[in-house]
Amino acid sequence: MFNLEWYRIFLQTAHHGNFTKAAQELHITQPSVSYAIKQMEEALGLKLFHRLSKGVELTEEGRALLSYVEQSFSLLDAAQKHVHDLKQLTEGELRIGASDSLIKHLLLPQLNLFHKEYTGIRIRLSHGRTPDIIQRLKEGQIDCAVVHMPISDPQLDIHNLAILEDCFVVGETYRELTSRSLSANDLLELPLLLLSPGSSTRKFVEQWFAARECTVKPDIELGSVDLLVEFARLGFGAAFITRSFVDEELRSGKLFELRLEDSLPPRSIGLAVRHGMKLSLAADRFAQMLRTKGE
Repeated sequence: MFNLEWYRIFLQTAHHGNFTKAAQELHITQPSVSYAIKQMEEALGLKLFHRLSKGVELTEEGRALLSYVEQSFSLLDAAQKHVHDLKQLTEGELRIGASDSLIKHLLLPQLNLFHKEYTGIRIRLSHGRTPDIIQRLKEGQIDCAVVHMPISDPQLDIHNLAILEDCFVVGETYRELTSRSLSANDLLELPLLLLSPGSSTRKFVEQWFAARECTVKPDIELGSVDLLVEFARLGFGAAFITRSFVDEELRSGKLFELRLEDSLPPRSIGLAVRHGMKLSLAADRFAQMLRTKGE
């Protein structure tokens, strides 16, 4: 039989060697202490204390039990402190996933603010394409994910964070093309630089071309936005990229945006969490920060 209060009374009695002092420490009566120890001894079938004229003294069996009880309450105290620290966000863990481009241009600034404010929170960041990140989220490997929309999945709840506008950009080599509007077919005459197949961004641009009865065949496929920017800047062709990711390059004249006859529709970025699953305190606080920024 396990009765936590018995063991608490046993611990204080062993430390003080006296029922009355143990009772004072626990803010209960001396008879309550005596009765609890008696019940505990009967339940265990062992004598835990020698009753002396001026107090009590542990028996050999009582001393053996005491070391375990001390360790147990020490663990409970540590657990209580840990839970308190989690509540105060001085400890904890944030597990979040996103694509490399979203990490750099959208997530990193917010993670930096969060890290400065909650230095005790351990941040575990997982990168990959949106479909892969979504799968990790559904499997419980991460708490939340920043993803390209649209996503329709009954296992997920998604909150809109931002609107992204895409464009085709070129370097100085193709700058003269910016003087006129280009059709989808005109773009196909250019060397196209796209992200690797399977990414949400790649699927989006392929669907845009398909809606205009065009089949896109990129000349160069790359795995990161930074590489797309560099190849476009060096004159390898036209790169499909989110405009806000190349604001600096466009302002400085390192890249130039091509004008299109048919504008590209905007895309949404969302924060995805598992439906019906409560976030950890750390993840919930970070999600609140992202939602507030997106409003």
